[in-house]
Amino acid sequence: MPRLNHLALFQFKPECTADDIELVRRTIADLPKAIPGIVAFNWSPDVSTEGLTDGFTHSFIFTFESIAARDAYLPHPVHQAAVQIVIPRLARVIVLDQIVN
Repeated sequence: MPRLNHLALFQFKPECTADDIELVRRTIADLPKAIPGIVAFNWSPDVSTEGLTDGFTHSFIFTFESIAARDAYLPHPVHQAAVQIVIPRLARVIVLDQIVN
């Protein structure tokens, strides 16, 4: 059963403060404690020197134990509560999933 990486790229609204960004980070970091099937988590601001971020400044990656674990995560009430905190602070978001080889 393949693992799955769930990657999100965030562009925060211009009015967001460092406290807003920290709230988003904490909210996302708490998800693996409450939702089964997340086996790894990483959050980081962009550190690229290529200049290709198109305004996206932060990203996170969850590694799920399986595609089924990701599928259970998406409608999970704890994830849905986190969405209500995160989305209002974002100007744009991109989410990509990839099979881990």
